[in-house]
Amino acid sequence: MNTHPLDGSGPQARTTLPLSSPSAGVRGVTETAAPPIGPPVTSVGEIAGLRPRRRSRDGGEVPGDDVDLVDALDAQARSTVAGWLADTPSLTGRRTRLRVLAAFLRWLHALRPPVELLAVTEEHLDSYRDAAAAGTLTVGVRTPGKPLGGSTVARRRATLASFHTYARLRGAPAHGPAGEPAEPAEATRARRPLSREERRLLRQGVARLAADGRLATAAAVALLEGTGAPMGTLAGLTARGLRTVAEVDGTEHSVITFRNHGGDIVAVPVPRPARLLLDVLRRGRPAGELLITREDGQPADPAWIGAALIDAALAGGIPGERARRLHPHLLCAATIGELLDGWCFPASPR
Repeated sequence: MNTHPLDGSGPQARTTLPLSSPSAGVRGVTETAAPPIGPPVTSVGEIAGLRPRRRSRDGGEVPGDDVDLVDALDAQARSTVAGWLADTPSLTGRRTRLRVLAAFLRWLHALRPPVELLAVTEEHLDSYRDAAAAGTLTVGVRTPGKPLGGSTVARRRATLASFHTYARLRGAPAHGPAGEPAEPAEATRARRPLSREERRLLRQGVARLAADGRLATAAAVALLEGTGAPMGTLAGLTARGLRTVAEVDGTEHSVITFRNHGGDIVAVPVPRPARLLLDVLRRGRPAGELLITREDGQPADPAWIGAALIDAALAGGIPGERARRLHPHLLCAATIGELLDGWCFPASPR
């Protein structure tokens, strides 16, 4: 059987490489992954890569105080944090997540009244971001009172947003601005993040849509899955919005740029399947013309992009009920979380 060049078959480990790497964004090149978490743990220090450090040269990998802080949470919060930490196979990513979350917990505990981790809202995340940028943090930072850099603030905000999304999708109590439950746990569990097998099927669906000539639809989903770019970025993407990065060895790769939660411009390598589709779409088009449009030539909108995601999921073999529950925001959040676990990428486009 012939395999379409964009088919997602074969090893599908997530690539998490520095932007300067010539292989960044190209599947098949992976870092050393940690083993899965296995059975429930009594301490997050039991998760691979998070052995607590109690004294100098004792073999510990993370500060013992950070581990103790998470272990002191109530059972549901601790279990949610453990799942989120173990959700990334990257040891470095796990350590980064723990460090950022521990700093945030110290800030939550210092509030009056203190705020429970699973009661955190988007407003809390924004307040923490603003305090970090203004230099008003007195706990959880190396130098209290000193503003953190813009890229550091953006990375922290994005990492915490990843936890917030994970907790909500895994059924932990989610709260709105008034502190009321946002929706039943059953509803959030129904929108759980895509598994690795489901993402493989989604990429397979993208390849099938491309083979059927639905190039814009396939490209939209390939970019969602591969870069985590917001829907607005996809709808407004032009050839001018794709940048080529040259390496010292002469190789080149494309990146897509967009603004993150912290307001910084970030650049993400475009994976090969999406790049091949974009190369076809931009062929012969003026630099300022939209690349991803609806079948009637009109600009893509959120409803069209959402339908494209469902079509790709169904084409790849994801069951109908599950496919129809997928949403671009869910896929974007999961992708950005994975990318942040390996590297962060504030950009200064030339």
